[in-house]
Amino acid sequence: MTHSSTVQMQAQAQAQAFSSITTGVIVILTVKAGVTRERVMAVMPAEIRETVRLYLEGKIREWYSRGDGRGAVFLLDARDVAEAQAIMEGLPLAQENVVDHEYIAVGPLLPLRLLIAKPERQQSSNKDETYTEDR
Repeated sequence: MTHSSTVQMQAQAQAQAFSSITTGVIVILTVKAGVTRERVMAVMPAEIRETVRLYLEGKIREWYSRGDGRGAVFLLDARDVAEAQAIMEGLPLAQENVVDHEYIAVGPLLPLRLLIAKPERQQSSNKDETYTEDR
């Protein structure tokens, strides 16, 4: 086995080991097909109050309107999808059963771990190269 393939296997193992770290959950909220704008707007005052409360409590980190006008996207400060579901299902639009949710757990960008993985190995692989200084 070559040094290069060993390093690659170690990097893959590290990436797999860290892939379970969840630092937040993205929630894509979509108004259900067939639900009228009027029905959604009737619930919006209560929905807005509750989402502002969640934001002030630190449970919602970021929130956006969808570009297609069919809902919103939230980044929740949640440990896992189950916690995010509990937060979102307590909101008025969910309680009125007029929206669907898609949940995506997110965490640190895994390839970044390769940049900090065992820097001494990178140095040892380059020690056969000679250093010359141009003067």
